[in-house]
Amino acid sequence: MKTVLSGIRPTGNLHLGNYYGALINFLKMQEENNCYFFIADWHSLTTHPDPKMLHVNVKNVLSEYLACGLDPEKATIYIQSDVPEIAELYLLLNMHAYLGELEKTVSFKTKARQNPSNVNAGLLTYPVLMATDILIHNADYVPVGKDQEQHLEMTRNYANRFNHKYGVNFFKQPAAYNFGQELIKIPGLDGSGKMGKSEGNCIYLIDEPKVIEKKVKGALTDNGPEAPNLPKPDYIENLFTILQVVSTPEVVAHYNALWNAGETKWYGSLKKQLSEDIIHATTPIRERINDIKNDEAYLRRVTKVGAEKARESASKTLKGVREIMGFRGE
Repeated sequence: MKTVLSGIRPTGNLHLGNYYGALINFLKMQEENNCYFFIADWHSLTTHPDPKMLHVNVKNVLSEYLACGLDPEKATIYIQSDVPEIAELYLLLNMHAYLGELEKTVSFKTKARQNPSNVNAGLLTYPVLMATDILIHNADYVPVGKDQEQHLEMTRNYANRFNHKYGVNFFKQPAAYNFGQELIKIPGLDGSGKMGKSEGNCIYLIDEPKVIEKKVKGALTDNGPEAPNLPKPDYIENLFTILQVVSTPEVVAHYNALWNAGETKWYGSLKKQLSEDIIHATTPIRERINDIKNDEAYLRRVTKVGAEKARESASKTLKGVREIMGFRGE
């Protein structure tokens, strides 16, 4: 059984794109692998989040992932700051990271350019902390998006550098996790190709029905097809993409037929149907989120057990690293 690790930043609520994209695959992943899912609260510190909201955001994202089906009986689910071994390994790996390579990291250059008044050391060494998260459990695989591929490559570099420097074969070479299929990409409601928090075009799993109806009603459309069998413009194709994941094949076929026939004045019906089907898909999840969020005892149990399991794995790795580097415990 392979070890797989995935981090979750506590930066907002989950939306349809999160759920029908990677998250459904995470549920399959936990059935077949030794999975570690952690909430990366230390990572969020580079942007100086409101201290009053940090715990709230961690609780929210934990509740949402549990409601969606991550199972603490099948996977290790923990909060990053509950595992102090990560901080020590981060320190030790920083001694093997060089200023020049960190300054060339795409994410660092981008964020430094976007916010020049907050170019902090944590931002510079962000890839080292990401590498630490992976190497602390000596993970075989990490699910990563395109924007994280460079960080995974840097993790392999640090693992290689450590092994070579000390003449050991201690750290594995983690690879990108391949779900075995093309990930579903859920588009936004504004006609763009991506549903994302920063784009402001999301339907969140926690959204109430009235909110969903309003958002879908405001989705970008036009006057309808100008002739039969024309290609759909991107903003119409976007609505059909969402329809395909929340509605039945019969419903999708019905609206495809209207489009292909060149019919007009049916977008109102499409949006009404889409709203109903999204509400039907998200209501059970929203109700579970609220139940879990209000169950403080359950959340404490999950994080306590998760921290214990994560620390057991992390302490073995750290002990090995300390001994290899010349530190001797009692």
